[in-house]
Amino acid sequence: MRKHIFTGTGVAIVTPMFPDGSINYERFAELIEEQIAGNTDSIVVCGTTGEASTMTDEEHIEMIRFCVEKAAKRVPIIAGTGSNDTGYAIELTKEAEKVGADAVLQVTPYYNKTSQRGLIAHFNAIADSVNIPTILYNVPSRTGVSIALDTYIALAENEKISAVKEASGNLSLAAEIAAHTDFDIYSGNDDQLLPFLAIGAKGVISVSSNIIPKQKHDMVQLFLDGKVKEAWELQKKYLDLENALFCDVNPIPVKEAMNLMGKNVGECRLPLVRSEDAKIEKIRKELEKAGLL
Repeated sequence: MRKHIFTGTGVAIVTPMFPDGSINYERFAELIEEQIAGNTDSIVVCGTTGEASTMTDEEHIEMIRFCVEKAAKRVPIIAGTGSNDTGYAIELTKEAEKVGADAVLQVTPYYNKTSQRGLIAHFNAIADSVNIPTILYNVPSRTGVSIALDTYIALAENEKISAVKEASGNLSLAAEIAAHTDFDIYSGNDDQLLPFLAIGAKGVISVSSNIIPKQKHDMVQLFLDGKVKEAWELQKKYLDLENALFCDVNPIPVKEAMNLMGKNVGECRLPLVRSEDAKIEKIRKELEKAGLL
C-alpha cells in the first residue's frame, strides 16, 4: 500500500551559511523551529533550495540527521538524496533512512539524463533499496529531462514510490498524472499551488514558505476546507512576492529576502553569487508591499 507522507506545505528549507561558507547549524535549528511554529506540514532538507549539490557527503547526511533530531517527529522530514549516479543515490538514500528521514526526494538524473526506460530503472532501484517512501521530482528546467506520463504510469506499479513533486510547469501533465495514477501530487511551483489543488494535489513543496510559512499552510487549508475564494485572495496577496523569489537562480533570491528580513542565513555557496542591486531592490519592494518589512 502506498504511504501518504503529508498534506499541506512542505518547506524546501534553505541551508544557512556563515561568511566562510560553512553551515550555521545554530541558525538552522532556529529556522526549523520557526517553520514548525508557522504550521508547516513537512520539511524538505537538502533539496535544490538547500544547496545540496555543493555539500560534501558528510555535510549532506549531517544536515538530514540534524533536521530529524530537531524536528523530533513533530513534522515529517523529507531528504533530498537524488543524483545522476544511481548507485550514489542509493548510498545517500540508505544513509538518510539510517538517520531517521521519513521519505526521500529523487530528482531526475541530470547531465547524463537517460531515457524514459532509464528513468524507470533508476527510480525503481532507489525506491527498492529502502523501506521509506520515495517522492519523484520532475524539474526539467534544471535537469534537461522530463518524466513522461507513460513513465509515471509505469512507476506507479511500485508502491514504494508514494508521490510526485511536479515542477515542470506543465499543468496538463499534472492533470494526466492525477487522472492515470494514484500518486500523491505536490506542486513544485509556488505560483501554481491552487491549480494543482483543483486537480486533487495534496499540497506544495515550497520555496516561499521559508518566509511565509503560516500563510502558505493556510492557502492549502482554506482550499481544502472549501474556502476557495479566500485561498485565492491569500495567494494573490503574495503572488508578486513569490514571483520575485525567482528573479534570479533559486535559492539566491529567497536567501536575499530572508537576510533583508533579519533572518541571517548568509549567502549561497559558489558558483551562486549575490543578486544584482536592482534585483535585491525588487525583492525588498515586494517584501514591503506584503508587509514583511
